[in-house]
Amino acid sequence: MNRPTHFEITSDDPSSAVEFYSKALGWKISKWDGPVEYWLVSTGEEGSRGINGAIVDRTNMQQPVVNTIEVASLDETISSIESCGGAKVAGPMEIPGVGSHAYCIDPQGTLFGILQPLVIK
Repeated sequence: MNRPTHFEITSDDPSSAVEFYSKALGWKISKWDGPVEYWLVSTGEEGSRGINGAIVDRTNMQQPVVNTIEVASLDETISSIESCGGAKVAGPMEIPGVGSHAYCIDPQGTLFGILQPLVIK
């Protein structure tokens, strides 16, 4: 079964969102050292229940939160999504040290991500 493993909170002003969530909820947030502006969010101690996520600029996203689901095969999952009335809207793209990622929409237009990690847990 495929489970959500990551969230992205979109923001018109990511710096202020970082400040808000770190102060209001105690999240530990650090800027990712990758090719895009992206802030990684740790919501709790390793091994505790819950998922971690990120804060990202809202420029290319039309909804406030985007969940990413870990999958065994990106290609097979994209095929399944398309055969069920959804669509791939971006990707696949390689995320260095993480895996292959794509954004999709369901038949109602809700955006979500799928990730085939380098190492499947």
